[in-house]
Amino acid sequence: MTTAILIVSARKNRRERVERVVLIPPPAGSASPAEPDAAPGSDASADVTGRRADATGRRADAAAPGAIAARADALATAPLLNCLLREVAEPEAAEPEAAEPEAAAPEAVEPEVAEPVAAEPEAVEPEMAERQGHEPEVAVRQMAEPRSRRGARQVHRLPSGRLLRVRGTRRPAEPEVRADGAWHRLDHRGLVDLVATELRHHTGLANPELPAEMLDSRDAVAALLAARARATPPEDPYLRSEQSLLTGHPHHPAPKTRGGGPPGGWLPYAPEAYARFPLVLLGLREDTVVEDGDTAALDALGEAPPGYRLLPAHPWQLDLARTALAPAFADGRLVRLGTTPFDTWPTAAVRTLYAPGPDLFLKFSLDVRITNDIRRLWRHDLLRLRRTDAAATRALAAVGGPAAWLSDRGYRTAGFAFEELAVVVRDGLHTHVTPGATPLLAAGLVEGFEGSPLAGTADPAHWWEAYLAAVVPPALAAFADHGVVLEAHLQNTLVAVDSAGRPVQALFRDAEGVKLLPGTERAAGWERLVYCLVVNHLTEVAAALADHHPGLDPWPAARRELARHDLPEVHALLAAPTLPGKTNLLLRWTGADGAEARYLPLPNPLAGS
Repeated sequence: MTTAILIVSARKNRRERVERVVLIPPPAGSASPAEPDAAPGSDASADVTGRRADATGRRADAAAPGAIAARADALATAPLLNCLLREVAEPEAAEPEAAEPEAAAPEAVEPEVAEPVAAEPEAVEPEMAERQGHEPEVAVRQMAEPRSRRGARQVHRLPSGRLLRVRGTRRPAEPEVRADGAWHRLDHRGLVDLVATELRHHTGLANPELPAEMLDSRDAVAALLAARARATPPEDPYLRSEQSLLTGHPHHPAPKTRGGGPPGGWLPYAPEAYARFPLVLLGLREDTVVEDGDTAALDALGEAPPGYRLLPAHPWQLDLARTALAPAFADGRLVRLGTTPFDTWPTAAVRTLYAPGPDLFLKFSLDVRITNDIRRLWRHDLLRLRRTDAAATRALAAVGGPAAWLSDRGYRTAGFAFEELAVVVRDGLHTHVTPGATPLLAAGLVEGFEGSPLAGTADPAHWWEAYLAAVVPPALAAFADHGVVLEAHLQNTLVAVDSAGRPVQALFRDAEGVKLLPGTERAAGWERLVYCLVVNHLTEVAAALADHHPGLDPWPAARRELARHDLPEVHALLAAPTLPGKTNLLLRWTGADGAEARYLPLPNPLAGS
């Protein structure tokens, strides 16, 4: 069946790269486009999670090109809508389920041919729905709304004055824009055009790069969906949690972009595709070695020839930096020594790999933009690594109890390619995890994966109290007693659970993101901690838990746990009407550095809980 497409000019200046909004008129006489039973990325999809069906049929349906295209559109649409609605839109009224009949679609259609629009998403197949979900950061504005409103259509006014409505709040879906007296559905490409137009109107700036990244992110999701349909997830629950982040950052406009290159260049190294691969071993001439801290674990990975030291390398980074490194291979400063006899698994950070055999994490440079930054190990961060890591190690050791810090013990690199070839050695899990417990990535608990205790707990209130007791006290104590601001967001926090799935321990990681007082002003450090721990972390876990266990109100327990800590900042937090929300869309559109976090106020669900 052919669907007419209306092309509406968004600006008169046609020299700008992004200037059109693709509108899909509703069927004649209907209130809105047909609703799927549970659109991927919508709150309704949570109802599907956990239902079991024939595994073979599910995989076949999920791998169908039409299904992949529809799911990729839906999964890429949700975080982009989250950004748009949080950062530049103003809420209007929520529409009830049964909307009034809409005006007929305009008849005039410009002759220009638009991109084909994917079919409406079908119900999420259960196995994929279990793993589908969302990475670091949450809209508290959405969290504060009652579940009864999440199925209604929320209407928002955009900077240009036009109206946009969506279904759902935590993971908004089915965007429609008002034009010529009717609501018109937008596909992902149409939404990208709309966002670009509104941001030009809002900021007065053009940015041709970001819309391309948004489209690349959507295409990356499609490639990941296709790869996952052919792959088998890891048996280890920890690795499964690390490799579950299919949607990516839920408040980033292009959370899955991988540099715009063809999928064949990056899929072999993608955690979301259940990748595993050996490290490349290089010999680095001794007179060019630069290192600091404890790097002995690197020498145990293989054997270097006389006059050389062993330097492991990420195979993707070697390919990305091949031109710059060619002279060093030619003159003998670098030699290839083969690969490790074991595989490593990429974690959620993509550039950090876990080797279960030697129980070791290795963090590499990747000259690729992932979310806000090029993921290179920058010289200035490496030079301060030992100081920040030592401070975090002392702070977590002094906290007492089971909380642990995975130390970034040291780094090794080449003087002639200091950033390109740097590798950071991080503690493994075995010496830190409580005996008998299983570590899981906090972001994976939110995203969802087979066997997740968040979804499976029979006592969600008790589970949540145990989670809070594991995560909150060590983060607050590190700040209050030691001046250490942990970057305790979902991707930097592991939560170990006992045999019953109950949280018993928190493990924190990544010295690069740690801030120290008084080098960082106390107020700025506290704002950063609140954003990472509360906005980015606890609100997202609370939302996932409430979605899986309707009727649970997570905020009174969160308030009680925070109130146990006699900090003036905590008292102010519990009384504050707002929390700081990061503006990733505006940050990327205006070309600000990824480290220059900018915040806007969001309603505080802790106030009055």
